[in-house]
Amino acid sequence: MTTDAGSLTKTAPTPPGTARKAKQSLGSRLAEGVSGGLVRVFLIVVGLFWLVPTIGLLLSSLRTPRDMAASGWWEVFTKPSQLTFQSYEELLENGDITSSLVNTVLITVPATVLVVVIGSLAGYAFAWMDFPGRDWWFLAVVGLLVVPVQVALIPIAELFGKIGLFGSVVGVILFHVGFGLPFAVFLLRNFFAEIPRELLEAARLDGAGELRLFLRVVMPLGGPAIASLGIFQFLWVWNDMLVALIFSDSGSQPITVALQTQVRQFGNNIDVLAPGAFISMVIPLAVFFAFQRQFVSGVMAGAVK
Repeated sequence: MTTDAGSLTKTAPTPPGTARKAKQSLGSRLAEGVSGGLVRVFLIVVGLFWLVPTIGLLLSSLRTPRDMAASGWWEVFTKPSQLTFQSYEELLENGDITSSLVNTVLITVPATVLVVVIGSLAGYAFAWMDFPGRDWWFLAVVGLLVVPVQVALIPIAELFGKIGLFGSVVGVILFHVGFGLPFAVFLLRNFFAEIPRELLEAARLDGAGELRLFLRVVMPLGGPAIASLGIFQFLWVWNDMLVALIFSDSGSQPITVALQTQVRQFGNNIDVLAPGAFISMVIPLAVFFAFQRQFVSGVMAGAVK
C-alpha cells in the first residue's frame, strides 16, 4: 500500500498567543511588558521612600532628646533599647498641646458635619428641585470656587471682630464652612444629578415627599460622594494653619498653631514637637484609611457608565 508523503505532512497550527501578539502594536506590547513584576517592585520601592519621613518622625517621637541629639533616628534599628514612650508622657503633661488637640477636634468635626449636611441639601435642591433662578444660583456657587482664601481673610476678620466671633472656635468653624460649601454643593449636585429620574418619580408616586425622598433614596445612593466630601473637608480643616493662625487666639488654637508656637518659643523642644506632629498626622491618616473604599467609589462615580 502506497501512501503519499505529502498527505502526511501537516502544517503546525499557530499558537493563539503568537497570533495575538503579531496583531498588537508596539505600544501595546510595551505596555504589557512594563505592567509586570518589575514595575510592581519599582512602585513598592517608591512607596517605601515616601514613607521614610513618616517612619523617621515616628521613631524620633519614641526616642529621648539626648539620643536624638547624639545620633539619627535610624540608629534604633541597631539599638532598639532607645525606644521609649517618655516623649508621649511629656506631651500629655503639656497643657497647651492637649488643649489644642481638643480644639482641633471641636473645630474639625462641626465644620465637616455642617458642610456635608448643608452641601447635601443644597446639592439635592440644585439637582432635582425647580425654583426661580436655579441655574444662575448654581453658576454663582461655582464661581465662588475660584475665590482665594487669602482674599477674604481681612474682610471676614473685621466682620468677626464687630460681631464678637474673632478669636473663637465658632469663628474658625464658620470660616471653614463658608469656604467648604461651594465645592460641596458643586460635587454633590453633579453626583445627585446622575441618579435615574425614574427612581425618584417612582418614589413620588408612592407618596414620598421631598424630605423623605432625600433621606430614603438620595442619601443612601449618594453615600460614596458624601464620604469623599467628608474626607476632603476633614483633611483640609484638620491640617489648616493659615485660617486658624488668624482667627484663633491662645484659648482656641488648634494643634497646627500650637506646634508652630512651640517652635517659636522654645526652638529645640523636639521631645514635644515630634510626638505632637505624629499625632496630628496619624489621626487624619486613620480617618482616610477607615473610609478609603467610600472615597475611591466617590471619586470614580460617574467615570464609568
